[in-house]
Amino acid sequence: MSMKILEIENLDICFNLEDGSHQAVYNVSLALEQGKTHALVGESGCGKSITAMSILNLLPKTAHITGGTITFNERNLLDLSEKEMQKIRGSQIALIPQDPLTSLNPLYTIGNQLVEILQLHQNLNKEDAKKKAIEALNLVKIPSAENCFNSYPHELSGGMKQRAIIAMALACNAKVIIADEPTTALDVTIQAQIMNLLDEIKTKYGTSILLITHDLALVSQYADEVSVMYAGRIVEHAPVKEFFLDTNHPYSTALLRALPTSKAKKLASIKGQPPTLRENIEGCKFYPRCSYCLPQICNSQVPELKEVAYNHYSACHLN
Repeated sequence: MSMKILEIENLDICFNLEDGSHQAVYNVSLALEQGKTHALVGESGCGKSITAMSILNLLPKTAHITGGTITFNERNLLDLSEKEMQKIRGSQIALIPQDPLTSLNPLYTIGNQLVEILQLHQNLNKEDAKKKAIEALNLVKIPSAENCFNSYPHELSGGMKQRAIIAMALACNAKVIIADEPTTALDVTIQAQIMNLLDEIKTKYGTSILLITHDLALVSQYADEVSVMYAGRIVEHAPVKEFFLDTNHPYSTALLRALPTSKAKKLASIKGQPPTLRENIEGCKFYPRCSYCLPQICNSQVPELKEVAYNHYSACHLN
């Protein structure tokens, strides 16, 4: 049985805006098992990235956690000081961002940045840190690791920058990698290479991966479990095979129907738009766009996340 290495329970996040406080994440719970990839899926603005950033205590200044726990190695990360989080961030829990330039300092070489991280988190001298940094660059299959070590970020392609970020996580033996839309800015061929690399790392080192994405094709190929988020709530959770065989929630079903296929002449779409942070929708937040809406129930009562099959949960009044 797989061990839960990171667990989010009943997480609530609010934003303080000019017109008051608005809740962005509602009672979110998910668990990341050792050596598994857990995909968090949903449209832009649904709360995926803000949930992931809460793990690292990297929320924007306007956001704050109002409830819940985030447990890693039997410690609630929300109780730790910034100094304690600095020891975990980048070493035990690493982030692969959408744009690697946000994590790479343009004024320093890749090698300098790797060495600095290794000296900070593993107390290595400069020579040993350089040796381990080059080993990490080789592990992520960067051609001419020595050349990459001496290169500045702007001298590398998008794919090579992402590999360098992954090398930093590997060099510090991170137990958890948060991959936030890691292939967004890459072409299809490089996307596959990066995802295959992450999959190899998961298998070889038992690393756990939280994959933040809106791409269900990636989820079907690389994830073990999937949680679907809509307007700040988890509306469905299931093992990946079960999810694609027997999707339960109307929103998940609509997402799958919108996937391009060789047989489809016209792509299906979901009517309407996701609610904004300031919209106060009572009941199920998906009901204004749902084809199966039950009047007087869906628009007034928030559906509970219930188990509809083994380890398969759905938040819908139709269950």
